[in-house]
Amino acid sequence: MSGPLNGVRVLELARILAGPWAGQILADLGANVIKVERKGAGDDTRAWGPPFVPAADGSHLGSAYFHGTNRGKRSIELDFEAPEGQRIVKKLAARSDVLLENFKVGGLKKFGLDYASLAPENPRLIYCSVTGFGQTGPYASRAGYDLMAQGMGGFMSLTGTPDGEPTRAGVPIADIFTGVYAVVGVLAALVERQKSGRGTLVDAALVDSQVGVLANQALNYLMSGNVPKRLGNAHPNIVPYQVFPVSDGHIIIATGNDNQFAKLCNVLGEPKLAQHPDYRVNSDRLHNRQALVSRISELTRRFKRADLLDKLEAVQVPAGPINALDQVFADPQVRHRGMRIDPPSKAAKAGSIPGVRTPIIRDGEPMASTRPPPRLGEHTAEILREIGEAVPSRQKAVEKVGAAVPDL
Repeated sequence: MSGPLNGVRVLELARILAGPWAGQILADLGANVIKVERKGAGDDTRAWGPPFVPAADGSHLGSAYFHGTNRGKRSIELDFEAPEGQRIVKKLAARSDVLLENFKVGGLKKFGLDYASLAPENPRLIYCSVTGFGQTGPYASRAGYDLMAQGMGGFMSLTGTPDGEPTRAGVPIADIFTGVYAVVGVLAALVERQKSGRGTLVDAALVDSQVGVLANQALNYLMSGNVPKRLGNAHPNIVPYQVFPVSDGHIIIATGNDNQFAKLCNVLGEPKLAQHPDYRVNSDRLHNRQALVSRISELTRRFKRADLLDKLEAVQVPAGPINALDQVFADPQVRHRGMRIDPPSKAAKAGSIPGVRTPIIRDGEPMASTRPPPRLGEHTAEILREIGEAVPSRQKAVEKVGAAVPDL
């Protein structure tokens, strides 16, 4: 596809989520992303199902998980622990602008595929290493996983009900944020390279990223010295800003200022509540949170969800539903914005494979590659030809019938 990164070549030596998430964003922005996968099994997440994506031939194309983070890429299957595989990877790296990898610190050095080994052959190479703890520090050699990063990075101490256990997010946010920050680092390095002519090493870490998004909670602690506690769905700095009960479920009410609070009280039939000396301004409401939330909850229970949301929308008080995923993808705004995409795929039983687009739009054009996630080794022969390598006869036969490459 065309895009702002059209012409940028990315070599992805990454699997699972954080590294591939970065690769998918770069592919959606138009980069030519080659995913190098281990011979035989490929990316671990290909087997992380069910659900699996049904294939036209009655088999399957791998897990939904894999397809959620590998759109827009081409796959080459190699054994880069063997000398021949290492040679091919080095040849690809010499022709690439960016290399993404998420091995443990030093994991690729023994294969001659670390930054120090590859940079002399390609000084313009931007080498992005995604790890659990970064390239330096006492934990650098440890393996890192999203759940660990959410816990060690403080997120879980802030998430959950006050009387419940610490809770992880429902999606792997440490992995996802690390992938996004990795892309930011790569894009900055590409801009810098235009001036210096040289590449660089981008060091992205899960725990760094998790700590980096603690946002207002981090500053609340750093300024006050008070360790924030779990508040369930409540906000540490604003009241009322949380989930409230209604007669047929729950809604979110998110008043951001005193004027919105006054409007909320009017809608709930208690206008005098906004003038009560305990609740007049936000700092007072924070000090008297429990009593106020209890009173508002009594009032909201008198309404049905749709009725209260309509009344709050009419007076511009921020409020909304709590949608399950079927409701998310049926929502008129989500549908209008085209967040669900269905890139065509001849290999898929349905003729396409659903996905969620990268939420970037440029001049009205959504940034989403139309290339579906690759089958394991699907582009091996194509990529070998591009770099002037001979294609094994068995590979040619597999390519001719259009099947995935089972071996190389």
